[in-house]
Amino acid sequence: MPTIIIHTSLGDMTATLYDDTPRHRDNFLKLCRERYYDGVLFHRVIKGFMIQAGDPQSKDQAGKLRRQLGAGDIGYTIEHEIMADKHFHRRGALAAARTSDEVNPEKRSSGCQFYIVQGKKYGKRELKRMEDALTEYRRNGMEQRLLKPRAPELLQARMNGDHAALSRIHAEIEAEIAKQVQPFTFTEEQKEVYVNEGGTPSLDGDYTVFGCLTDGFDVLDEIAKQKTDRFDRPMQDVVIKGIEVVE
Repeated sequence: MPTIIIHTSLGDMTATLYDDTPRHRDNFLKLCRERYYDGVLFHRVIKGFMIQAGDPQSKDQAGKLRRQLGAGDIGYTIEHEIMADKHFHRRGALAAARTSDEVNPEKRSSGCQFYIVQGKKYGKRELKRMEDALTEYRRNGMEQRLLKPRAPELLQARMNGDHAALSRIHAEIEAEIAKQVQPFTFTEEQKEVYVNEGGTPSLDGDYTVFGCLTDGFDVLDEIAKQKTDRFDRPMQDVVIKGIEVVE
């Protein structure tokens, strides 16, 4: 597995990239070797959650007029490589940012923006409540996607007072949801890690995790504790000086 060193204005973090997420691994290594990340900021920092970087519009913004960052991209996205039961959002996980399901139902990753999980520790009851909430969230999302193309049919049935047709349509949608949305459960490994090490389990299954820190957790915590403005941007800019690929 390739190793990288993220050199920042607050210190260095070392990470390995997973070989079984080759699209993300190769893209990230390419950008590092091209020095794409030199000068970009950690533009979004949320203590107890994660730190995010990679927006090209953040380059050369250190010390300048403060504005919201995070909308910049490289002009392409990457097919997801989500393996939530194997590569999950444990403390130190390196993952690809992306736009929301509403505009990106295929969960394609940003070609350049990434985040590193700080997270926190969770109790077993909290994890069970999260499993139930994630199941309901995905169920509701699927329901909305299935309802949209059938909206004219539903409207016509309501206008006609055709209760049988309404019941039939909703039953068909419920049956499709039952086929596509299985109850979400964390693996035993995930539960053990989230209880003892910490992380951000609410992101599992929705974002591609393609690496993990092996050193520099103190730097991760230092970045995460920075005071931020209303855009979650650190008041003291945290700059990536470069990302070194260790051959």
